[in-house]
Amino acid sequence: MENQDKGTVIKSTGSWYQVALENSDKVINARIRGKFRLEGKKLTNPVAVGDVVELDIDPREGTGLITKISDRKNFVVRQSPRQKHNLHLLAANIDLALLIVTIVNPKLKQGFIDRFLLLTEPRDIPVLICFNKSDLYNEEDMLIAEYLCGLYKSIGYDAMIVSAIEKTGVEELGEKIQGKTTLVSGQSGVGKSTLLNALKPGLNLKTADLSGYTGKGQHTTTFAELFQLDESTRIIDTPGIKTLSYNNLEVMDVAHNFREFFEYSQYCKFGNCTHRNEPGCAVKQALEEEEISELRYANYIAILDEIEQQNHWERHRDY
Repeated sequence: MENQDKGTVIKSTGSWYQVALENSDKVINARIRGKFRLEGKKLTNPVAVGDVVELDIDPREGTGLITKISDRKNFVVRQSPRQKHNLHLLAANIDLALLIVTIVNPKLKQGFIDRFLLLTEPRDIPVLICFNKSDLYNEEDMLIAEYLCGLYKSIGYDAMIVSAIEKTGVEELGEKIQGKTTLVSGQSGVGKSTLLNALKPGLNLKTADLSGYTGKGQHTTTFAELFQLDESTRIIDTPGIKTLSYNNLEVMDVAHNFREFFEYSQYCKFGNCTHRNEPGCAVKQALEEEEISELRYANYIAILDEIEQQNHWERHRDY
């Protein structure tokens, strides 16, 4: 006879999910029955770490079958890196997204921060941008980090400079995530695991050096996993991101989710203005008057071009 229970998904390993039961200290392995879609697209993982689920437990096997996913407060979804027509859920029911980047070792990819913000902005998820490895920065690197911190703070995101090695800013970072469920993400090799170990030494997350051949990060986190730092503070550690593309966004989705562009867009002559070559564009005017960052605008245009090229290819691939 099966028992019914409720719990939170704390790890996703592909076909199996680890669920921490609500009213006990038990963690059981569970599968899900059936298929699941989101925003009209297939999901590579229908259940996300952070999801609250109901499940039937087989007492003989000690495993469970997830029968229901409770309504999500929010979620973060990206294009699947391996199956580009599908979506991949990174996490659900989070209070904060912590994006860890670094100016050097590896070098910050141009546009990566703005690409990540397109994952969180549609769900109104607060973001803290953390520039790690400051112990490696020379004077120019530090000026770049300080400039970017100021830029993102000016449009309403939180940002700070830290060093996991020297423990600079680690205590302040701990205060910022206290009492929250925080999604932790970043490029491969930015020192995510080292920083999390500095926040909570008992975690003992695996760390790795940069690849000597490519100078890029090596994956040390294979699957998303939730860790309880204290009674009220949880983090969801996710695999390092190499690239971010979008199969679930249209041009106007991007325009609406560059938040300072959206504020100015109410003054554009046309309601469907893409802020490129249209007459009477308030965003272009703000750009000329240096009220909007040239860097953000360049990233915006690059993302629009990529989405239009992808949509064009999608329309013609069957011909």
